[in-house]
Amino acid sequence: MQCRGILPAMLVLMLCGPWAAGAAAQELSPRSFWPAPRGTKVVVLGYSYASGDIVMDPSLPIDSGESRIHTGFFAYMQTFNLLGRTANFVVELPYQGGTSKGFLLGYPIEGDVSGLNDLGVTLAVNLFGAPSMTPQEFLELRANPRPLLGASFKVVMPTGQYDTDRLLNVGANRWAAKAKLGYLLPLTTKWILEVEGGAWFFGDNGDFLPGKREQNPIFAGEVHLIRRFKPGFWASAEANFYMGGDQTIGVNQLIDLQRNSRIGGTLVVPFLDRYSVKVGYSANIVTDFGTDLNQFLVSYQIAFR
Repeated sequence: MQCRGILPAMLVLMLCGPWAAGAAAQELSPRSFWPAPRGTKVVVLGYSYASGDIVMDPSLPIDSGESRIHTGFFAYMQTFNLLGRTANFVVELPYQGGTSKGFLLGYPIEGDVSGLNDLGVTLAVNLFGAPSMTPQEFLELRANPRPLLGASFKVVMPTGQYDTDRLLNVGANRWAAKAKLGYLLPLTTKWILEVEGGAWFFGDNGDFLPGKREQNPIFAGEVHLIRRFKPGFWASAEANFYMGGDQTIGVNQLIDLQRNSRIGGTLVVPFLDRYSVKVGYSANIVTDFGTDLNQFLVSYQIAFR
């Protein structure tokens, strides 16, 4: 009976809000590889606000951009047994609205856009340290954490709202995919160091108004220092660095190689066993090209079996 009361509060840890403004390489997602018992389900409803030098499609070559973007999002996670290992499947769907303005290839643009953004689907699996677990086995892992190694593959589909006659759109009108590895090292029973590395790969947008848009991969790494207070109650400080993503628009090779970095913090507070509220904040500290933003996020999460 005690297991049933404590367990749900520890499960609402998996989804860490990478939806805001479609900022793919800018994700800061602590505990994305922390396991859960097989059969766990998590529903997330959230909101984020981003302001600064950002546009609805962050890969647009817009200079001196200024935007205020509101994002509401829904996500669902299901944990299952994959060849004896802990695995989970995540579906994410954001809705965005906001105002963007700036200069695209020297021409001033401004516009208000809103609508559903691109659907994201992620498959993650533990490679080392966390076989598929019962609730009791999970409690034992939490009491005596051990090193974990996980891998994930995320696909973003071109399902979002896109008008070929507009420069500013909610959707990106192209496929994108990210492969990532994550390693969690317990420093003590309360402190965990998490290191992740991965790469985003992008399809082409043949309907981009100025001409076909192609983009090279973006390579990203992030580190999180996590403090666990009690079941389901934790905080983290994080930083990332990402580079790449230079583009070709039509026949023009842009000089827009990104070498950017962000820092942030996350706090998760559980209540009533299976519910939790998460708040987070992040900001750029280095921006060569691409988006330069401040972002606030809050989400409400429900775990059940």
